Amino acid sequence: MKIIIISPNKALKEQIRQHLQEINAPREILLFDNGSDKLAQIAEQERPDILIMEGLDHGLDQLTFLEQFSLHYPATELIIFSENASSEFLMKAMRSGVSDVLHLPLVAEDLQLAVRRVESKLKQAGGRNKIGKVIAFIASKGGSGATFLACNLAYVLAAQENEKVALLDLNLQFGDAALFVSDQVPANTLADVAANISRLDATLLASSMVQVLPNFGLLAAPEDAEHAAEVKPAHIDALMKLAKNQYDYVVLDIGRTLNASSIKALDYADMIFLVLQESLPFIRDSKRLIVALQSLGYDKNKIYLMLNRHEKRGDISIEDIEAALDMKVFKSIPNSYIAVSASVNQGVPIMKIAKHDAVTHALQEIAQTLLKSTHAAKKSWLNSLLNRA
Repeated sequence: MKIIIISPNKALKEQIRQHLQEINAPREILLFDNGSDKLAQIAEQERPDILIMEGLDHGLDQLTFLEQFSLHYPATELIIFSENASSEFLMKAMRSGVSDVLHLPLVAEDLQLAVRRVESKLKQAGGRNKIGKVIAFIASKGGSGATFLACNLAYVLAAQENEKVALLDLNLQFGDAALFVSDQVPANTLADVAANISRLDATLLASSMVQVLPNFGLLAAPEDAEHAAEVKPAHIDALMKLAKNQYDYVVLDIGRTLNASSIKALDYADMIFLVLQESLPFIRDSKRLIVALQSLGYDKNKIYLMLNRHEKRGDISIEDIEAALDMKVFKSIPNSYIAVSASVNQGVPIMKIAKHDAVTHALQEIAQTLLKSTHAAKKSWLNSLLNRA
């Protein structure tokens, strides 16, 4: 647990450190003299779990500053000391993302209790340090089946491979991912999370999701365009930073619109699955999308073609598609109209209602491929570390 104490008062800083050292728990405690003007820089360099501040003024600009800080550093909990703040300021500070406000002069028991509360919250929120894999699905054209594949691959990873999975529906205006795997009406959506972004933590995120399985949560898209407009790139940034540290796999349903929010999400993607079908309009739009993605700085090696509703004796072959797009097809999903239609119409994952269907097998093969690549990367990292040692 890393704690940073910021205050122009050297005696107070030392007092705070001494009181925290009285608690029998491993902590790294750093002291800084700088004020709020250096706060973001310190947080970026040190990545503390808890940041304790004293010396703030009580103006509205400080509240705005605290809210922006909480938005950009959701993994850092804020505790502030105040001597003459009004009750209105204290209330607004808590709403801005501050975990606790303590009064001066310093009371050791209050400080220790506040820190224990935050540490308990961090542990309950899944304090393990994990970096999940982010997989983005983007449709080359409407009706490609990208949402179906995203939802059902997420379900396979959770149900069969026992991975902890989050699916984020980022198709802001027309997202309906929840309908593909659940009959629950989402109580909250991405817009609700955005509205409470200063309080975003693992608990809030999990409680905002439709829990398809105990280890598979789905965050629904906003209900309408008006609410969708409230979701900003900064909200997506904070959400992605948290989700990567809480889940083994974060699956993104991007839709087919490239905007500031979807691009911010794609910045976190380890793999971008571009979903298309065997027809000239799909191939043409795929080519345009590949060019657009590359112009945005996404390496071609990060883009994977996923051919949906593949017919072996179709007019256009896999070889034709690969030649036209100058890319290999990563995976072809066979056409299984009856099973897929039943899954979509019932809102039940295809693995549950057609366990032996060819589409189910294809999704299971993709999940196995993802797991092998993840384990290989971890093994490579460990071998590199051991060799250096």
